[in-house]
Amino acid sequence: MPCSTGGAFCSYLMIKKLIKRWLARPSRSPAPGQRTEIPATEHGIDPSRVDRRALEVVDTLQRAGFEAYVVGGAVRDLLLGITPKDFDVATNATPEEVKRLFRRAFIIGRRFRIVHVVYGRGRDHEVIEVSTFRALLDAANAKRMSGNERSHKRQLEQVSHAVDASGRVLRDNVWGPQNEDAARRDFTINAMYYDPRSGVVVDYHGGFADAKAKQIRMIGDAALRYREDPVRVLRAVRFAAKLAALGFALAPATRRPLKACTSLLADVPPSRLFDEMMKLLQTGHAMASVQTLEQLGLSKGLFALLDHVVSRADHPMVTGVLQDTDRRVAAGKPVAPSYLLACVLWPDVLLARDALGAAGRRLAPLEALSAAADDVFQSRVGDVSGRGKLGADMREVWLMQPRLERRLPRSIDGLLAQPRFRAGFDFLRLRAQCGEVDMDCAAWWEAMSQATNAHERDLLMEQIRQQPAAGGARKPRRRRGGGGSKGGQASPAAE
Repeated sequence: MPCSTGGAFCSYLMIKKLIKRWLARPSRSPAPGQRTEIPATEHGIDPSRVDRRALEVVDTLQRAGFEAYVVGGAVRDLLLGITPKDFDVATNATPEEVKRLFRRAFIIGRRFRIVHVVYGRGRDHEVIEVSTFRALLDAANAKRMSGNERSHKRQLEQVSHAVDASGRVLRDNVWGPQNEDAARRDFTINAMYYDPRSGVVVDYHGGFADAKAKQIRMIGDAALRYREDPVRVLRAVRFAAKLAALGFALAPATRRPLKACTSLLADVPPSRLFDEMMKLLQTGHAMASVQTLEQLGLSKGLFALLDHVVSRADHPMVTGVLQDTDRRVAAGKPVAPSYLLACVLWPDVLLARDALGAAGRRLAPLEALSAAADDVFQSRVGDVSGRGKLGADMREVWLMQPRLERRLPRSIDGLLAQPRFRAGFDFLRLRAQCGEVDMDCAAWWEAMSQATNAHERDLLMEQIRQQPAAGGARKPRRRRGGGGSKGGQASPAAE
């Protein structure tokens, strides 16, 4: 039947219909691969690069009679001659069996139950993540839910394998053999197992050959694997960005369905998308991630906050914080999501503050900044895990800025003693580098924070006492009973 509404529109409808039909195909799980054992003489992994705590976990499990291997990205990095930052272990022991073998082990997760084996305490603690081999199950045989994790929370507690209407996995806690566990993993280069005791790498899907060919390839039908877990779209971007400097690229069949599958992310809980976004931005390749998203045509439509970061990437402050984050990760220094997001959303806060004034709301400057901070956090960040602490830390950095700029003598000691002072100062320095604040102000705070004796502090305090107050000289307070300057008004409190 001819189309009367125009050829271009008809073509659009046809393409949309084909994509829907393609995404609605029955699920076909990838077949278990053939086990290949690659000896140390061939793969060349340097055993000294394996974390001693991961070795201890593997050894403890093996001595208890279980299979245990270093698995996933750590094996990939070891093959590439990179010392991994994180180590995961896979075993045929159940989470309960793993937990009983370690003094500090915690079963976490509902969708995928895993065990965190914890070494050390405080900021210096390390976690080895231990997962049980999972069975290769067809989504057609899973319990099908019409809603999501929140709407069917109670029902999901009673099942071990469930999917939603689109085929996205909601529960997957059925244990199986290693070859099926390998088929369930996403990319071939992440589906290898390394036994530190024997030195053998076990490979079922050609991951070793793909690593040599510098290819990022999905196991099985890429479109169906994205449908099973839409977050794999973001993982594909992350690995493409992370490994681009080493010459890796997405295989054509892995890259081709990416854009068509982005709509599936709408059903993923915001907290999970937020966590995956922070992995893109805080694992040492933030700038490369932004570039990769743009190259793949994925700069919009993945996750609203990530879209906003990408759209702001050319803003001097956002570029500065992304580059600084990459440098800190490379140097082994900690990074905080609150600081990165405070920098990204600062222009929004300033716009919101100015809009309050334009709307006729008569607020003191600090009140206006506080109200703007609340509005921006709620509209841009929203309902994510840990939002209470995240929001509090971001607000503290933002609201510290006017006080740092004013440098009132009576406030200096209090600001220096604040737990978030360093983050607030780094934020001020970045603003100064972008031309938003006088560099002398940032330099003064750096000198004050590094002052080692009372004489140095007194000299610095004298500098600010000799300067006029920000915004000009204070107007004298009007005395009760009509005293003071004619028509004088009491100036607002500085703090």
